[in-house]
Amino acid sequence: MPSRSITLTLMVTDEQLAGLRAYLQASLSDYLADLERLVNIDCGSYTKAGVDEVGRWVVGQLRELGAEVTVEAHETLGDTVVGVLEGSGSRQALVIGHMDTVFAEGTVADRPFAIEDGRALGPGVDDMKGGLLTGLYALRALRAMGGGPVADWLPFARLTFVANSDEEIGSPSSMPIIQRAADGADLALVLESARANGDIVSARKGNADFRLNLTGRAAHAGVEPEKGRSATVEAAHKTLALAALNGRWPGVTVNVGVIRGGTRPNIVAESCSLEVDLRAATAADMEAAEAAIREIAETSTVPDVSCAVERAHRWWPMEKTPGTAALVELAIGLAAQIGFALRDAATGGASDANTTSGMGVATLDGLGPVGGADHAASRAGRTTARAG
Repeated sequence: MPSRSITLTLMVTDEQLAGLRAYLQASLSDYLADLERLVNIDCGSYTKAGVDEVGRWVVGQLRELGAEVTVEAHETLGDTVVGVLEGSGSRQALVIGHMDTVFAEGTVADRPFAIEDGRALGPGVDDMKGGLLTGLYALRALRAMGGGPVADWLPFARLTFVANSDEEIGSPSSMPIIQRAADGADLALVLESARANGDIVSARKGNADFRLNLTGRAAHAGVEPEKGRSATVEAAHKTLALAALNGRWPGVTVNVGVIRGGTRPNIVAESCSLEVDLRAATAADMEAAEAAIREIAETSTVPDVSCAVERAHRWWPMEKTPGTAALVELAIGLAAQIGFALRDAATGGASDANTTSGMGVATLDGLGPVGGADHAASRAGRTTARAG
């Protein structure tokens, strides 16, 4: 989808920035207490009770800020929280943070929240409890500076805050909610952590997952193997063909991460499946690579082995559009005004920013704390405060 044009100018005085900074520094102990509370809740994507516990806390915070809050319920995954604030500006903004983590139930007992050498540690501390809180505390800071009703301090005609429940598994339930919220938005700000060196994110690769289901013909491997049609042998050919797609387009990666097939070593395998991850930096390259994957699926080296393709999900690339570039320049200028250098970067991982950017909305990501080891089991994530 074409990017929507946007022109951004923001006049913020040094005095206003100093006031915001002073408020946030004074709120650090509260922020850390809230961070500890949220990190110490087991809320993996499939732990609905934990995700919903975080959600109830977010609901309370948004309502206290004056938002009109709705909860989009889901039967098996966590509920998605949507808060709408009506301000006095001319633009509509969307802020997105997710409440789920990649960690299994029981992780908190093994690795609870801790601070070591100036770094906060714990499951989901930067991916993305720290970012979720950053968005909420930014709104608190604006309110503290402006005071009064929301229209007195919110510099947007409308700000929609989405706290979704399932980003770590591709946002299957929340993506339609995010798409509705992004329809008509002028800009989107996504609260994933900054890169380990402090860079914000202006581009992300798109991501699509495929399952190739191969069907051959079973036969006794010792008595009459010639009557069989091996799905696993065909899977091997397809795996090599898929791997050969790497490098055909700049930045495109194709990975066969899982192979499952056969039942016993003395039976020619009747079935086999391949689980494939595709990533690409541009929509055009993603479409071309997907077409190549489907062509490989349709072409059989072993006679009479068929292949059906299922696409589990697709996130279009977050490309650095002119609108996103304008947001980057705005952020860099504000950072310089505060007193630190800021850069933007591209990354290979996808996020909800791919959804909004794919709809043509100017989108900036990586606005949470500086982080690292996001999905690591040994440290369960770490985050530090951004300089300034």
